[in-house]
Amino acid sequence: MSTQGAFGGLADSGRMTSRTDRLTVLAFINDTVSEQILRDTLITSAGGGMDVRRGTVRTAIAAMSKLPTPEVLIVDIAGEEQPLQALGELSDVVEPGVRVLVVGDIQEVDFYRHITRGMGVMEYLFKPITREAVARHFAPLITRKSIGDDATRGGRVVAVMGARGGVGATTIAGNLAWLLGVVEKRHTVFLESDIHMGSGALLLGAKTGPGLRMALETPDRIDPLFVERAAQPVAERLHVLASEEKLAEPMNYTPGAARRLIEALRIRYNFIFMDVPFLPMACNRELIEFAHHRVIVMDPSLASVRDTIRLLALPNGPWQPQSPTVVLNRLGRPGGLSRKQIEEALELKIHITIPDMPKQLNESASFGEPAVTNKGPFRQAVLDLAREIGFVGNRDEIEGSLALPGRGGGGLFKMLGFSKG
Repeated sequence: MSTQGAFGGLADSGRMTSRTDRLTVLAFINDTVSEQILRDTLITSAGGGMDVRRGTVRTAIAAMSKLPTPEVLIVDIAGEEQPLQALGELSDVVEPGVRVLVVGDIQEVDFYRHITRGMGVMEYLFKPITREAVARHFAPLITRKSIGDDATRGGRVVAVMGARGGVGATTIAGNLAWLLGVVEKRHTVFLESDIHMGSGALLLGAKTGPGLRMALETPDRIDPLFVERAAQPVAERLHVLASEEKLAEPMNYTPGAARRLIEALRIRYNFIFMDVPFLPMACNRELIEFAHHRVIVMDPSLASVRDTIRLLALPNGPWQPQSPTVVLNRLGRPGGLSRKQIEEALELKIHITIPDMPKQLNESASFGEPAVTNKGPFRQAVLDLAREIGFVGNRDEIEGSLALPGRGGGGLFKMLGFSKG
């Protein structure tokens, strides 16, 4: 049997979507983590229902010889000795118009090209999969709604929002930016949207300037040269865009300026991390709307739970194919809610947790040594969050880079000329 053109794919699937006797998505996945990620990420995309079962591509072959073919079939080839043969056998027991999506453990370009171009598989992701990857690559093939070229060309924009003030959003956003810009040497910029009281520049030991305010008030001035001059360097590939304006001088924001600034930054940087406190301001709304990924940072308090629920209710922007990532910071704080209580209140699983560790984080912020340089749960959480927002890197290499001496960043004490000790 030839495997060429095994699945009909998108071109033939139009006739299947009008049939009401088909599930939208049927998946066979052989590990718990991937199974939960698919459930969390695709449930809103599967308008006609979704069924995720434990199994492999061989399980799918046996089941599909008896079951109606769904509109979208997701199969797991991890551990399969002859994946190409198995996919060919699968094509014999499903209708030609099915959209087949595959996850597996083979990281070879030739394999990807063979199954997508030669066999008609719509998309392939290798493990470990992430919510971001599933939302970006699988969800549009289910909903048939493209994100658009303007969202895919250029750097990746991440809005980090604190459910309330003081929950640690700036610390997490700053350490993310430092990890990607200094350790991984990706062109990275940290944008502090609070031009009056923001502390991101202090955290990273960066200078502030008038550039951010000028951009948001007079967007006609934004061009590549303006971006180069406005963003202040912390390291070769980490810059900060922040202002420290007088409290008595409010900003006269020009509608549309935030999007124009984002578009200019995406031409220059691989990653744009924005620390955006959600206040009812047009500037902040636009920054959040035109991010690719939203991260909500909360602490284990009742007020934080309430405000996280409100932030989760915000509609996704045009570049956001998935729901926000929720980070629970300071878990275990005396008097705080438990993770179970918070998840029950939010009606969702917390994606990333960070235990309460005030001494380590306060010292890191004060003395200019990013907390992610120290082994422990905070570093693990930042690495996991980096994967969530779309960064793919070798964990062992990152760990090795973090262990190198001379990786210290900025910080208030260092800016003022103090030394630790």
